[in-house]
Amino acid sequence: FTDLQLKGFDWNMEANKRGHHTDKYYHKELITRRGQPFQVRMLMNQPISKDVNIIFTCSIGPNASEAARTKNVFPLTTGSTNNAWSAVIVSNNGNSLIVNISSPANAPIGRYALSLQISSQNGRISENLGTWILLFNPWFQGDAVYMMNNAEREEYVEEDAGIIYVGSVNRISMVGWNYGQFEDDILNICLSILDRSLNFRRDPVTDVARRNDPKYIGRVLSGMINSNDDNGVLAGNWSGDYSGGKDPRNWNGSVEILQEWKKNRFQPVRFGQCWVFAGTLNTVLRCLGIPSRVITNFNSAHDTDRSLTVDVYYDSQGNPLERGSDSVWNFHVWNEAWFVRADLSPAYNGWQVLDATPQERSQGVFQCGPASVIAVQQGDVNFDYDMPFVFAEVNADSITWMVTPDGKNRRNSTKTDSVGKFISTKAVGSNSRVDVTDKYKPPEGKGPGSETGAIPLWLQCLSVSCPGILGVPRLGSPSFTKPSSISGKFKVNGTLEVGKEVNLALQLKNMSGDWKTITVNMTAWTIVYNGTLVHEVWKNSFTASLNPEEEAEYPVRISYPQYENYLTADNMVRITAVCQVSDEAEVVVERDVILDNPAITLEVKGCSYVKTPVNVRVLFANPLDIPVDNCVLTVEGSGLMRGNLKIRVPSLSPKEHSNFKFEITPLRSGTKQLNIDFSCNKFPAIKAFMSVDVTE
Repeated sequence: FTDLQLKGFDWNMEANKRGHHTDKYYHKELITRRGQPFQVRMLMNQPISKDVNIIFTCSIGPNASEAARTKNVFPLTTGSTNNAWSAVIVSNNGNSLIVNISSPANAPIGRYALSLQISSQNGRISENLGTWILLFNPWFQGDAVYMMNNAEREEYVEEDAGIIYVGSVNRISMVGWNYGQFEDDILNICLSILDRSLNFRRDPVTDVARRNDPKYIGRVLSGMINSNDDNGVLAGNWSGDYSGGKDPRNWNGSVEILQEWKKNRFQPVRFGQCWVFAGTLNTVLRCLGIPSRVITNFNSAHDTDRSLTVDVYYDSQGNPLERGSDSVWNFHVWNEAWFVRADLSPAYNGWQVLDATPQERSQGVFQCGPASVIAVQQGDVNFDYDMPFVFAEVNADSITWMVTPDGKNRRNSTKTDSVGKFISTKAVGSNSRVDVTDKYKPPEGKGPGSETGAIPLWLQCLSVSCPGILGVPRLGSPSFTKPSSISGKFKVNGTLEVGKEVNLALQLKNMSGDWKTITVNMTAWTIVYNGTLVHEVWKNSFTASLNPEEEAEYPVRISYPQYENYLTADNMVRITAVCQVSDEAEVVVERDVILDNPAITLEVKGCSYVKTPVNVRVLFANPLDIPVDNCVLTVEGSGLMRGNLKIRVPSLSPKEHSNFKFEITPLRSGTKQLNIDFSCNKFPAIKAFMSVDVTE
C-alpha cells in the first residue's frame, strides 16, 4: 500500500467539451476528439515524491491488448511525446496536479476506460477513473478527417438540421430533415450500431482496432443503417404499401428512428427509403465526427449486372414492364463523407460516396462505398469499393426494349445522356441548392475517349472484370427495323395538383415528306419514385394521321377519381405512349409527373427566446370536394424541443380552411429548423419546414 493516494479526480468537463467542440452533445460523459490533449485535475493526499511512479492505462473494447492498440499504458511525465498516448503534468501545486492527457490522431474512436496505478517502494494501488468517449477530429490536421475550411466544418460536422432534395429532373423539390446528432442518447446509439455490426460479432477485437479508420467505419455504417443482413437500423420498403410501419415520407428526421431502434431492442425500424437511409447515416457520421453531407442524383441508374447499361421494357400496349432488375430511379440519395484515402493516392482524398440504401450486395453484404468522388469523375472504376456501381449510377446508358407478344425482347433505342442529372446538395450556410454534377462526371461528350472514339480506360478496366461487356448485346439483339420518321413528347397543360385533373398533351411530329398513319397506345400508372409500378389508372388507344412535316397534339386527361386511391406519398404518375408507324421502330414517349400537395404554412409570432414558450401557427386548406379525416401533425426540431410532438387535428370539410396552434420551448440559441409532417387519409405526407432564430 503506497503512502501517496488519489483523493479526487476531475474530468474538467465543461472546459474540455468547449475546447474539443463537443459542448453541444446532451451527454453526461466527457467527449473529446483524438490528437488533441484534454485536461484533468488530480488531487493527491500529499505531494508526489521522486520514488513514486504513476502509470495510466486506457482501453477500448473487449479483450483490449497493446498489440491491437486497444490498450495503452503510459506514465505520468513532465515532457510530451508526439502522436502517442501521454499524460503530461502542466501544473504541480503541491497536492494538486493539472495533467494533459493526449491521444494519437489515429486512435480508434469509441468509449475508453481510464485507470491509474501508483507504485512506490511500499507497494502499489490501482484506481478506476471512469470512462470517456473519443471521436474523430476534423479540427486537427493530423486526423484523416481534417477539414481546413471553418464554414464547411461548421456545416458538415456541427449543423444538426438540413434539407434533402427529392422529386424529378422536371421538378426538384426539397424536404427538411432533423439530423439531431447531439440529441439525448444519440451518441450512445451510434456506438451501439458499431457494436452490433457483423464485423464486431465475428471478431470484436479486430473490429474495435480498425475503428481508427474513417474508411472502415463508413463502410460498416453503410451496411448497418439498413437491416438486410444484420438487424440494422431501418427496413426498406418500396412497395407503396407501408402497413405494419410508417410511410417513409412521414419521417421528419433521424432522432426518432434511432431512438425507436434502441427502444425496440435493436429490431429494424419500419420503413425507410433512400433519403431516410441517407439522412440517418448523415446523423451517425456527423455524431462520430466524420464530416458528411447528403447528395441527390436525379435519374439515378441502378445497374445490377455491372454492364454500365440499364434496361427498361415496354409492351406494345404502352405498359411499362418490371422485367430484369435494372431500373432508373427518379432520384436517389446517398452520402458523401470527407476523409483521406490512405489506401489510394492522395489525389483521391476528400469526398467519398457511402450509400446505406440496400441495392446490391458488396462482399456478400448490402453495403456500398467508400467510393472516391474524384475517382468516379475520372472513371477509375477498378478501385475498391463498389466503384463500378457508383460510376454506373451517374453514367449508365439507358436501353429501351420492346417485348413482343411472343415474349421476345427487341432493342428499341439507347439514350446515352439521360442518367445522372442535377446532382445536388445543400449549400454551406444556406438553404440554396448546389449542383455538384461536374464533380461526378465531365460534361456529356467530354469524357475520356469520347472525342477520339477510343475505348475509355474505365471501360477497358471493366471489360476485364466483366468479360463480354464490350460490343456484345446481351438480352436479345438490336432491332434492324428502320428508324422511325416520327418524334413525340408530352407537354404539361395547367397545374399538376393532387385533387385536380392531370392534363397533358402528346405532341407528335411527322419528320418525313410522306403522309403517315400512327397507332398510339397510352397508359398511365401511379408509381413509387424508384419506378416501382403501383396501379394502372388510365389507358387509351387511337390512330392518328399526319401530313408531311405536320405536328399535332392529342389530349391526355386523367381525373382525380381515377387516380385518388392509388397515389402513393410520392404523388408520381408515369404516362407512356408507344407510337408505331408500320415497318418502323416504335417511338416510346414517357413522362413522370409529380402532383403538388396543397400548401401548408408555418408562422411563429414575435421573437423566440431560450426556455420561453412560443406559439407556432399552422395554416392549411382542404382543396378537395370531399372531407379529409385521420389528420395528424408531427413536429420535430433539434434545439427547439425535446423529442417530437404528435398532434391529432380535427377532420376538415370540403374546401375548409384551418389554422391550429402548438407550443414549443426552445432549448438553445441560434438558427434552428422546425420540421413538420401533416398526414391525412387523402394526403399521406405534406411537408414543411422553417428556420427559427432563437436568442438567449
